[in-house]
Amino acid sequence: MVAVSVRYIVDDVATASAFYTEHLGFAEAMEPAPGFAMLTRGELRLLLNSPGGPGGAAQAMPDGRRPEPGGWNRFQIEVPDLAEMVDKLKAAGIPFRNEIVEGRGGKQILVDDPSGNAVELFEPASGR
Repeated sequence: MVAVSVRYIVDDVATASAFYTEHLGFAEAMEPAPGFAMLTRGELRLLLNSPGGPGGAAQAMPDGRRPEPGGWNRFQIEVPDLAEMVDKLKAAGIPFRNEIVEGRGGKQILVDDPSGNAVELFEPASGR
């Protein structure tokens, strides 16, 4: 299977890389320049780019808009015990957008990376 890549624009690549590797189980695959890093977690490649610089991900759109961190798009990480994971992240001072919510499929919460990009942590319902 080919890995799937997700690109996040971050304020500081080193700070974001540390967040994902220390708290969410990613490994650094490469960091060839201060404005870019590639992290992996299973088949997911997370590409981190700073909003400025010569790379293609940092270039302005034809209408002048520039890439920036934040927003509501996100990827999901499945965890075996959401409450335990939330407790560990809160103890580390990591900010959340909400509290745990429960639906038919399980429980979820949104955590912000250091640049305000959302990551959904998800615990499937029992028996799923």
